[in-house]
This record gives sequence, C-alpha cells and structure tokens, in this order.
Amino acid sequence: MSGKPEIRKMYTLVEETHADGVKRLEKPVRKAAAAAVFKNPFADKYVEDLSLLFDWSAELGEILTKKAVTALGIKAEEVQSYGKAAIVGERGELEHCAAILHPKLGKPLRDNVGGGKAIIPSAKKLGFPGAAIDVPLHFKNAAFVRTHFDAMEVRFPDAPRADELVLIVAITDSGRPLARIGGLTISEVKGEDGLR
Repeated sequence: MSGKPEIRKMYTLVEETHADGVKRLEKPVRKAAAAAVFKNPFADKYVEDLSLLFDWSAELGEILTKKAVTALGIKAEEVQSYGKAAIVGERGELEHCAAILHPKLGKPLRDNVGGGKAIIPSAKKLGFPGAAIDVPLHFKNAAFVRTHFDAMEVRFPDAPRADELVLIVAITDSGRPLARIGGLTISEVKGEDGLR
C-alpha cells in the first residue's frame, strides 16, 4: 500500500484568552491547532506494518505545523509550547493513532517551530464525529517549565467518520494565563536534555 493521504478536510483553530477568573490579561494568551481529517487506509483490517502512516505523519506534520504558526501570526522561533493528538474512527485501532503520532512527526514539527528539545506530549483516542480531545501542551525546550503545563481542547463536528483518522498539531505563543505555581522558569532553562 502506498500513495498520499486522502484528505477530506483541514481545520485551523485559534483560541485567545483575554481574561481568566476575575482578572483581565495585559496580553492575550493564544493557542492554535491545525488538523487534517483523512481516510484510514487500515480501517477494518489488521496490518502488521503501519509504516505508511509514519510517512504520512511526516508530510502532514509539516503542513499542519506551518498552518498553526501562520494562524498565530508569529515567527516559528516564537512558538513556546507544542503538543500533538490523534483520533481514530471506530473501524480503526488505537495503534493507528500511535503510528501517525510517534515515529516521524517530531522532526517536521520541531523544524517548523524553531527547534524544541523537550518531548512532544501527545494524546490519542478512538472517537466519533464531534468527539473532543485535549491536546497536551508544554514548553518546547524543557518539559519541567510548569507555567506551560496546559492543554487545548479540540473537536470537529463531522470527524472522524468510522473509517477516518484525525491528526492534530497544537502550539502556543505563551504559557497559561496568570501562571503562579512556581518551578523552573523560561529564563532558567538550560535546554540541554529537554527536561530542564
């Protein structure tokens, strides 16, 4: 099996938070997610070799990351947090999400956000049209920066259909609004091991 993903739809979402609780923010906290909805080539069958999805994730990862960065109107190096997620329709397997998320998505995502030493957090689920998923987020160069422990909820009204996959890339231009629980700050990051 080969070829290109059969994309049905693409989405780009931007979330801007201007206030949290009773306090207004001096500058909005912004998140963006870009998603591709495409036919699952392995729906209704067990296949040992899922490498086709690895290759598709590299191609889609570049497209989606660029869309998310463009949606925020920032330069790639200004991206602070990142995350990824996938939803598979009921005729697929959770492992199809793993195949589209893990082996090859990291490089194109990092290449299009100005680097990133930290692991890219991820979530996966079996879902149905309108199912929501929380895309986990954290600071791209050090996973222990608590101000950036966050998530972005996304849902698509007509996806995934039973024989589809949805791949989602999410980014931010800052941490959580009004973050104040302490811990490692961005100015303290060494950026050597992806943790601190």
